[in-house]
Amino acid sequence: MLLKKIQIPGLLLTGFISIFVAGAVITLLFHSPSLKIGPLWSDPYYRHITVFSFYQAFLSTLLSVLLAIPLSHALYRREFWGKSLLLKLFASTLVLPVLVVIFGLLGIYGNSGLLAKLYLQFHSVLPFSIYGLKGVLLAHVFFNLPFATRLFLQALQSIPKQQHQLAAHLGMTHWIKFKGLEWPHIRTQLAHVSGLIFMLCFTSFATVMALGGGPKATTIELAIYQAIKFDFDLQTGALLALWQMSLCALLAFFLQKTTRSVLLNASYIPIKVYLFDDRFRDKCWDFLCISLVVLFVVPPLIIVVIYGLNEKILFVLSDINFWMAFKNSMIIAIFSGFFALLMAFFILLCSRVWRMGNKHSYADKIELLATIILVTPSLVISTGLFLFLREFNHFLMLPLFIVIAVNALMALPFALKNLAQPMLHNAQKYEKLCISLGIFSFSRFYLIEWKALKVPIVQAFSLSFALSIGDLSAIALFGNRDFSTLPLYLFQLMGSYQMQSAAVVALILLLLSVGIFILTEKIFHIKRVQHD
Repeated sequence: MLLKKIQIPGLLLTGFISIFVAGAVITLLFHSPSLKIGPLWSDPYYRHITVFSFYQAFLSTLLSVLLAIPLSHALYRREFWGKSLLLKLFASTLVLPVLVVIFGLLGIYGNSGLLAKLYLQFHSVLPFSIYGLKGVLLAHVFFNLPFATRLFLQALQSIPKQQHQLAAHLGMTHWIKFKGLEWPHIRTQLAHVSGLIFMLCFTSFATVMALGGGPKATTIELAIYQAIKFDFDLQTGALLALWQMSLCALLAFFLQKTTRSVLLNASYIPIKVYLFDDRFRDKCWDFLCISLVVLFVVPPLIIVVIYGLNEKILFVLSDINFWMAFKNSMIIAIFSGFFALLMAFFILLCSRVWRMGNKHSYADKIELLATIILVTPSLVISTGLFLFLREFNHFLMLPLFIVIAVNALMALPFALKNLAQPMLHNAQKYEKLCISLGIFSFSRFYLIEWKALKVPIVQAFSLSFALSIGDLSAIALFGNRDFSTLPLYLFQLMGSYQMQSAAVVALILLLLSVGIFILTEKIFHIKRVQHD
């Protein structure tokens, strides 16, 4: 009876999320006079954006994965000063605000960036433009290459040290050891990593909107935004939304059936790698791989810091629009992070009861329903909810509520991923003890869950906070002079070519995104020291 009560909040939340998403889509369809599938197939523009969405996602995935394999191999073999810091940076690139990264990339690869100035010194011009497909691929690789590297590195770290000792005893060369020992471990995660990166790139919004470069480089997600925001063509927006949801659902189903999940851990545990034939050529190759990626990932962030420290700091900090955007961003990030964490906790309470009872299929289904946002364009949810509630005029702060709700849903899959394994392991350790001692409800949460899961819980909140404070997709539809966030404020500054002011805002966004992780880490480090 008690176990059934534990499941109720998770079941209710999952049902609410399903109804919430379905209601938004149905509302959008209801406001569309008619839906005809014919134009989707006959219109060359719709065919083009569909093909381009797949094409850029495929190329982004291919580049990220192909580069991540030798990089993870090199990082696995080598120990050097700053490796732990580099891996922490790799773990955070996926949640950095998109526009901050784009600003940094523009500072290096843009028409007025460092490379363009370098070419100008030799009386030449930059041979490529960052706008269009090249820019989209560049940004996607920046986000996903470190992410893929982390996952492949974790797969390599799962190799028992006895196998390394055996390989050294047998005198295996570098290449034979990679093929026979390391590659099988990478291959087990290859499909999962590739599928996840493909989904992230396929539904990319802010990157394509900032660097897309016109109709030739437009994805389905961006076409939905253009149809609803600029043309208020709900019929086309609904049709494209259903089309993208169908494609994403097929991809998610294929991903779930053919791959297994990976637990991304922020910590790094070095393992001694026994190298029998460590030649100078191999050392040079590993050094080259690591150096090139460091030169690719680190400089854009340094550019954001350098460019952000300019004479416009006082001007931006005295602008009332900046402080309004800052206030809205903090409210959205805090509440979105809290609600995402709360929903993830109750849903996982339900799923782990089923897993403890060997009902893994039920647990998989409830977790899959909770991550429905991965296959549903956030623009569709935002617009549908707004259309449903706009008749209620007394909702004066309606856009704020919508953005918080959508951001919480967008952060939920990441919070679930961060908490799933730790919560299950905690239950396996202490479930019988709690039942025998009669520890239930809030007492169990404080004495058992919070004490043991404090770090992953705080990490899940920090991750949700960082994702929400840098999001542009949910605010893109409802932003105006009276309601803005820091990402939208930054986008408007960049669009009006106020690059120095934009640099200041980008720096502040970067500090907020990274600062939440540093702050929580410092606080809990102090508490652990005091407790000891």
